[in-house]
Amino acid sequence: MISTYAPKDRRKRGVILTPQGLQKLNLAKCNAEFENNHGNRYTLEAMSERTGLAINTLSKVFAAETRVDKQTIKGCFRAFNLALESSDYFCPQPEIQELELSDTKHPAQEKESKLEFPEGQVPLDSTFYVERPPIESECYQTISQPGALLRIKAPRLMGKTSLMAKIFHQATKLNYRTVSLSFRLADREIFQDLNKFLRWLCANVALELKLSNRLEDYWDEFFGSKVSCKIYFEHYLLEATTKPLVLALDDIDRLFSYPELANDFFGLLRTWHEQGKYREIWKKLRLVVVHSNAVHTPLSIHQSPFNVGVPVELQPFTGEQVLELAKRHQLNWSTEQAKQLMAIVGGNPYLVRLALYHLQHRNLTLEQLLPLLLSSKGIYSDHLQRQLWSLKQQPKLAAAFSKVITASTAVELDLVQAFKLQSMGLVNLQGNQATSSCRLYTQYFSSLFGSGSL
Repeated sequence: MISTYAPKDRRKRGVILTPQGLQKLNLAKCNAEFENNHGNRYTLEAMSERTGLAINTLSKVFAAETRVDKQTIKGCFRAFNLALESSDYFCPQPEIQELELSDTKHPAQEKESKLEFPEGQVPLDSTFYVERPPIESECYQTISQPGALLRIKAPRLMGKTSLMAKIFHQATKLNYRTVSLSFRLADREIFQDLNKFLRWLCANVALELKLSNRLEDYWDEFFGSKVSCKIYFEHYLLEATTKPLVLALDDIDRLFSYPELANDFFGLLRTWHEQGKYREIWKKLRLVVVHSNAVHTPLSIHQSPFNVGVPVELQPFTGEQVLELAKRHQLNWSTEQAKQLMAIVGGNPYLVRLALYHLQHRNLTLEQLLPLLLSSKGIYSDHLQRQLWSLKQQPKLAAAFSKVITASTAVELDLVQAFKLQSMGLVNLQGNQATSSCRLYTQYFSSLFGSGSL
């Protein structure tokens, strides 16, 4: 009899963390990760070494669904300098606990399985893509038009790549061919010579369309590279398909650093678009031009593709969109809570999503997370370091941004510097009057400028 019932008695004496206790432990763990582990999450092996508990036991503690000994939880708390209080744990009825384990999935476990860490393109089937009407429908409508030109502009991390994925998905549903080229993939030497650049462009489009490279058949030095490129598209690439071709040129602002090349190439794009109005072969081509930076290369009004076609400028999330995204993260937020987050990060989609991810993933409240947002070792540390590195490469740009964040009113900047800072997402512009885009950047970079670290 003793051997039969002793295990049950021990299980009855076991406890489980309450939501409050789990939250408390997760927050302490989160702080320790930022302070002692460069913001990286502790592995179970590292946690085991820190607490002296077996990995299997730790899993039970943090799952908060299986009873463990009270002393075990106390030891886990002590490893993170916490005192275990009576409100941090409870002892459930065995029958109820066993029923829950066999019939249902733990809510926290269910939430986590749906989470997506925000990086790069939002997956097409993601519930975390928030539309910004009427942008999506306008883009879909535009690419369905013969010879269309769509111009998408927004600072980094504002959702350009995700929008492009949506546009391509729509194009695929219309049975169109699609090709996306990023100029970030081109070697620097490609931009030194127009002929080399246009051959690179043609070869890459052919490759994406699974066509053989026939540059030597169509390239003629007598006509020059621009005419040869046009011939290659007209007589080979576009001729090879009966379907419309959506060609997206991403990171096109990289060309702004090469004015002569940019002038020639942008003039060529304008010619293609114009010919799409009356020539059947060019009506197949639907151009999508994507850039972060405002155009600061002098272009003839008749040569520029940036004053024709349909312009689309992605704006920061509104309060309503932040609330909607919080809801999709299964957070029951008020308008005031959305305002609290936006007061620090503005409506930047990436910064908003990263905060919401950590709120759910680490089981924190907004009040607990807010101090971590402005910490140099907080959830934005990697992002802030990347922004810092970019500014360090351009001392004049760093000096211009220093003026912005130390001023109490909008600062007038050199137009090129203003556009570059805007493309990084660091400032908002009204004309060439710049203000910091959010409190996060102001506080982080103010401390660096003040200490002479930048």
